[in-house]
Amino acid sequence: MTAPTAPSGSRALSPARGVVLVARREMSTRLRSRSFVIGTLLTIAVIAAYVGFMYFMGNSASRINVGLTGQATAVAEPLKSSVAALGKEVETRTVPDPETGERLVREGELDALVVGAPGALKVVVQKEIKDQLRAALDGLTRQQVLDARLAEAGLNPVEVNREVAGARVAVSTLEVPDPQQDQRKVLAFASLFLLFFSVQTFGTMVAQGVVEEKSSRVVEILLSTVRPWQLMLGKVLGIGVVGLVQLLIIGGVGLVAAIGGDMLTLPDAAVGTLVSVLGWYLVGFLLYAMILAASAALVSRQEELGSVLTPVLMLLMVSFFVGFTLLQNPNNKLVEVLSMIPPFGPVLMPSRIALGVAPGWQIALSVGLTVLAVAAMAWLGGRIYANAVLRTGARVKLRDALRAK
Repeated sequence: MTAPTAPSGSRALSPARGVVLVARREMSTRLRSRSFVIGTLLTIAVIAAYVGFMYFMGNSASRINVGLTGQATAVAEPLKSSVAALGKEVETRTVPDPETGERLVREGELDALVVGAPGALKVVVQKEIKDQLRAALDGLTRQQVLDARLAEAGLNPVEVNREVAGARVAVSTLEVPDPQQDQRKVLAFASLFLLFFSVQTFGTMVAQGVVEEKSSRVVEILLSTVRPWQLMLGKVLGIGVVGLVQLLIIGGVGLVAAIGGDMLTLPDAAVGTLVSVLGWYLVGFLLYAMILAASAALVSRQEELGSVLTPVLMLLMVSFFVGFTLLQNPNNKLVEVLSMIPPFGPVLMPSRIALGVAPGWQIALSVGLTVLAVAAMAWLGGRIYANAVLRTGARVKLRDALRAK
């Protein structure tokens, strides 16, 4: 193993100026790279295609096209009301005869053809009848039979049906249900995925950049102008800004597409979630990126990088998979505790905020502990980086990297 000394060039740059120069270099290189531009555009295209597909499928799946012929045309309006009560929409059309209706069913223009008298309806379908349509038609047929029997018994069907319709069970809830819970879960999952993906992608990019500069000995040239901690911090900040730009673009496009496609009806909550994700990305990325940069400085080849990155990325993976437990049970106590502790907090807490289950003091505690962890890793990671980045050859032991020069 060799440990060359950095060239003794001038270091007239102020600490802040050195960090800014390194960060600007990283931003300029990464933002103009084809991989960043193409990757971002492809992601936007996938999001737009997914939202469009879900919008089309949602509209198609929620509408049932029914043909009516003969006496069955009398049930058109009651059928629409009955199916609407079951969460579906029915579009009815009158067909001249059963033969025409059957042909339209075979061609896929109709989901079903209804024929016969209101009290003895018959349905023709291609393969299976939709459950909501079956339930609605069964109810209409039974109602017709019931009305006839009530009339035969000398009772007024309208009055009897009114009394039956007014009979309801009284329900008392111990907790007020959240009608937007499903949409909040969508926002929570989106924040979980975006943070995991962004921190992992750009954190790994930091580590790869460290090893690339070390293996090519470019780092020796750079350290003739700036100090090790300036180089590490500048690299982390520069790549972090690149990740923030991509996250803002992807999150913004996804937000607009979801609201425009009627997948989200909570614009204020959605915007708040995006702002939360951007803020948590900053502290989460800084924490993980500094750990990854210091870890990467221990090795000299890209082939060895996986051995030092795996333990760090496993923490990120644990946070991601624990997040699924949060989506299933927002009040899970283990997740509640983990969301306040670095390094899990930056990934889990935004999802709890999106779900509306994180009190203010827990959010403040999580932010405070994460900021302290970032400060600690800036000092510790900077020490490891400074003592290991110029050592080439065999992998540097962590104990040796922690020793002062």
